[in-house]
Amino acid sequence: MRKVFLLGFLVFLSVSLYAQDKQEGKFGISFSGFVKADFFADSRQVTSIREGHFLLFPENELLDKNGEDINAKPHLNFLSVQTRVTGKITGPDFLDAKTSGLIEAEFFGTSDADVNGLRLRHAFVKLDWTNTSFLAGQFWNPMFIVDCFPGTISFNTGVPFQPFARNPQLRFTQKFDNLSFTAVAYSQRDFQSNGPDGFSSKYLRNAVLPGLHGQLRFEAGDNAFGLGGGYKMLAPRISTAKNYKSDETVGSLSALVFGKFKFNDVLWKIEGVYGQNMTDLTMLGGYGVKSLDTNTGIETYTNINTVSAWTDISYTKNIEVGIFAGVSMNLGADDNFTAFYGRGGNIDNLFRVSPRFAIISGKTKIAAELEFTSAAYGTVNYADKGKVENTKSVTNIRGLLAFIYNF
Repeated sequence: MRKVFLLGFLVFLSVSLYAQDKQEGKFGISFSGFVKADFFADSRQVTSIREGHFLLFPENELLDKNGEDINAKPHLNFLSVQTRVTGKITGPDFLDAKTSGLIEAEFFGTSDADVNGLRLRHAFVKLDWTNTSFLAGQFWNPMFIVDCFPGTISFNTGVPFQPFARNPQLRFTQKFDNLSFTAVAYSQRDFQSNGPDGFSSKYLRNAVLPGLHGQLRFEAGDNAFGLGGGYKMLAPRISTAKNYKSDETVGSLSALVFGKFKFNDVLWKIEGVYGQNMTDLTMLGGYGVKSLDTNTGIETYTNINTVSAWTDISYTKNIEVGIFAGVSMNLGADDNFTAFYGRGGNIDNLFRVSPRFAIISGKTKIAAELEFTSAAYGTVNYADKGKVENTKSVTNIRGLLAFIYNF
């Protein structure tokens, strides 16, 4: 029913804006998007999102009574949930600024129980002056660089080595010739932090401070280089099990540096990321309970630190040949801790390499990719700031075939 309503609404909006465009010459909307069918198989069970579609890393060994690994079981699925539609809207000027809007939806759902469900990806209003722009609405987290991310066929887009999230936000950008500065304040919606009550946006909301990020970028033709940093604060609890009010928070820092360089038909992208408590960006990490007052139940917290780096190089003409490689490392916490809230706390490091090949003709693309992901699982030493010891690497090989039709 929601899908029928969406299609009806889009048709109504198109007709309405077309009529206004005829009358005033100011309004307009154009639709684009793609249909994508993914066919994939894994050599073992994996930690993933949406029935295996969005792969993160292989599951750890799980031994049965005979010492056999239960998770060493292949996995296969066919899905088309990445299919999406985008509506780009233009309108009359506002305070001498060019105005635009964008609505984008897909059928990825908001949880595994909602696969095929309609999900809002982007929805924002944008004002553009000559050297200044302002965006209000849901868009990519500023740690996701929209023209410098891995070109993988897999929808995971290099995650968990690459920050990946969309957030409601206010974004201001000022250009100075080839240099620009961007400042962002954001909240959380679909991509949330972990905490005592599971994944939720309430930990950021209760901290009463939006996530903050600043970024500098230099451009020279098709080449670009940039760096940025951010701060996020969470309030994991506002009261304890012993009915005491808690005002304890955990503040975390993040930083990235990135570059993209074009040489004729060859494109090279590279990025490095350092972060504390990066769970909401679909990466490894989180935070832990540093201390507990046994009289009141009030906790204090410490961040888990992670670092990652990735590179992607591709040649594109009528065919596309490319390869992605990424590495992520758990650096441990600032202090010793007990309870852990995050993702992959027992993983010391991750590594991935994924070569790809695609044939492109007109609006159609047929692509294949092999994805090798290795995770070094071990035992968490809580008395040594959460360092992961006695590791053993577990590897998954994914084969992916995708059919894409753009419109």
